Amino acid sequence: MKAFVDADILIWHLRGKRKACQFLRGLLDAPSVELWTGAMQRAEVLFFMRPAEEELTMLLLSQLKTAAVDQSIIDEAGRIYRKWNPSHGIDPNDSILAATVLLNGGVLYTLNKKHYPMKDVAVQKAW
Repeated sequence: MKAFVDADILIWHLRGKRKACQFLRGLLDAPSVELWTGAMQRAEVLFFMRPAEEELTMLLLSQLKTAAVDQSIIDEAGRIYRKWNPSHGIDPNDSILAATVLLNGGVLYTLNKKHYPMKDVAVQKAW
């Protein structure tokens, strides 16, 4: 199973939050789980990384595959954004991750389920 991890979980892990560390460890230890993140979530982690976090950040990100963004994902993300932004205020990054999970299969793990109201995307709160 592909487990897509949202940036909020990765950032909390880097900040040393115990629940984030335990959650990611559980996914890493599960034999049938592949850890993934979206391209925009990887960018978010890297762009806002603190200087002292570079080594730890790169080590963490090396444990996850990063899903590429292509035309079909952007097209689907546009549809998702237009449908859900007016009522739920989702942003483009969330739309792209939702489209990535929808088109690639798997489960999206996040702390912000309200950012992913789509019924056709499997979303689980991490903790």
